Amino acid sequence: MIYNELGKTGLKVSNLGFGASSLGGVFRNIDENEAIQAVFTAVENGINFIDVSPYYGHLKAETVLGKALKDIPRDKFILSTKVGRYGKDGVNTWDYSAKRATESVYESMERLNVDYIDLINVHDVEFADLNQVAKETLPALVELREKGIVGHVGITDLQPENLTWLVENTPEGTVESILNFCHYCLNDDLLTEYFDFFESRGIGIINASPLSMGLLSQRGTPDWHPATQELKDACAKAAEFCKEQGYPIEKLALQYSTGNNEHIATTLFSSANPANVLKNISYVSEPADQELVAKVREIIGDQMRVRWKNS
Repeated sequence: MIYNELGKTGLKVSNLGFGASSLGGVFRNIDENEAIQAVFTAVENGINFIDVSPYYGHLKAETVLGKALKDIPRDKFILSTKVGRYGKDGVNTWDYSAKRATESVYESMERLNVDYIDLINVHDVEFADLNQVAKETLPALVELREKGIVGHVGITDLQPENLTWLVENTPEGTVESILNFCHYCLNDDLLTEYFDFFESRGIGIINASPLSMGLLSQRGTPDWHPATQELKDACAKAAEFCKEQGYPIEKLALQYSTGNNEHIATTLFSSANPANVLKNISYVSEPADQELVAKVREIIGDQMRVRWKNS
């Protein structure tokens, strides 16, 4: 496993990170004991960065993850969670107020069985008034950082433009890391255009969803996936081509997304299955087949960098 510095935080994170959204049953119904074992398997095999949110499974992901973390030494993992996006009884909710953000951090710590959080993020800022995030949410998290309740502060979003706006409109040092998803993968490398912006400010880059939320998989996308049908069809064609070559597109996608250690500190994958965790770890131990990467991009063609709105 390769470990990279996350900006100027001093955190050294595994280049393959464990995204715990699957523990909330976001993609399928899960077996809780199996999910807990998936966390153990990840940590035992060198993954030290774990990312979650109270939104995933509407508290379920944090709850299940907490059951695993209570049996793992605290110095074995770097924990990231989020504020701002929530849900209850199947209904999504958003609250970016300072009061709710502060309350949420303490509630997450209780569910996660920890007494501090390494990295706290404002979740999916495109759903918020960015001015409120800049003037209210982030200052509340900075206050918790100053008190030692959280170690570092970050922001997350699908749209990189929102991330740069917040960095430019908050005091230097407020934002220490950004998490962007679906923009450094086989079908979309938009994030590369923002490397210089973040790196020149010492801000760490976290990449998520190397499979583009299922676009780059043999199983295909879930019903709720917001991509256009044209993009789904192009990725399905690429997945079929990879299958014919005896090279699963999931393997190629993960290898591609974790291969840029110069700029990206960690790339998050998610699985509640221990065997899949081991398989993904084995995938990233080898470099991507660059000829196959080029062929896949040729197949995706004019659907490269086609964007969608978050949901």
